Amino acid sequence: MKTLVLVEHEEGRLKDATLAAVTAASKLGEVHLIVAGSGVGGVAEQAAKIPGVGKVHVADDAAFDHQLAENVAPLIATLMEHHDAFLAPSTTTGKNVAPRVAALLDVMQISDILSVESEDSFTRPIYAGNAIATVRSSDSKKVITVRGTAFEKAAREGGSAAIEKVSGPGDQGISSFVGQEVAHSERPELTSATIIVSGGRALGSSEQFHAVIDPLADKLGAAVGASRAAVDAGYAPNDYQVGQTGKIVAPELYIAVGISGAIQHLAGMKDSKTIVAINKDEDAPIFQVADIGLVGDLFKIVPELTEKL
Repeated sequence: MKTLVLVEHEEGRLKDATLAAVTAASKLGEVHLIVAGSGVGGVAEQAAKIPGVGKVHVADDAAFDHQLAENVAPLIATLMEHHDAFLAPSTTTGKNVAPRVAALLDVMQISDILSVESEDSFTRPIYAGNAIATVRSSDSKKVITVRGTAFEKAAREGGSAAIEKVSGPGDQGISSFVGQEVAHSERPELTSATIIVSGGRALGSSEQFHAVIDPLADKLGAAVGASRAAVDAGYAPNDYQVGQTGKIVAPELYIAVGISGAIQHLAGMKDSKTIVAINKDEDAPIFQVADIGLVGDLFKIVPELTEKL
């Protein structure tokens, strides 16, 4: 079985989400990668070094700049003539490209898989992660998105895959890149961080959110996350959001500050190795998944914790 994995990249660097998708693909058979973009030779070389990868397809064309899904999907659909399954990370990019590929191939997409049971059977979460379904697909071509926290990341070094140039239909003329606002931070990226400190609506304002959460995160070398309620209230930017409609994370340590623990938030972080919850409400749902719970005033507890670290 030949699999094709979408390589996500940014600023000339292959993103970690791809490595988990490679691990999932390796359970299905031979792994090929597709690197689409403009000036992506360096990314292709990085991809070729991933152990277990047999071939890296490179589509280097201005039409694929910024990985516009409307242009990338037809390219992948063309390559699927020689592959049995297409896998993409369950990220903003992957979830934008994969459904379009599935539509072009006229097959059902299998979303957010947690494990590969066989060549046609997979597990995936339903009901906000409260149940795990085993699904079987009879489609001749599989289109799959992979939950990155469910699979070990493949190594970045040790492989020597062949690099092959490919071309696709080009610019479809139905979308164009206008611009982007990228927030740069010295803190770790949220989905790959080993420690995350998240804040909720209980922090009360953007100023208090950053005054309480940021010093603790800096002391721990942690990424900063937030609940949807905190993001919707304007306390934190959208890219901080952890949960079913945000980012799915599974760090070694997750510290939830002032987060009640709505089911949508728990779906995005309950696979964390150790969960610490700080909340004044002893009946908050977050305590049901927490390994360590501390009931009290977060405005006193967190600064004291930060000071003692």
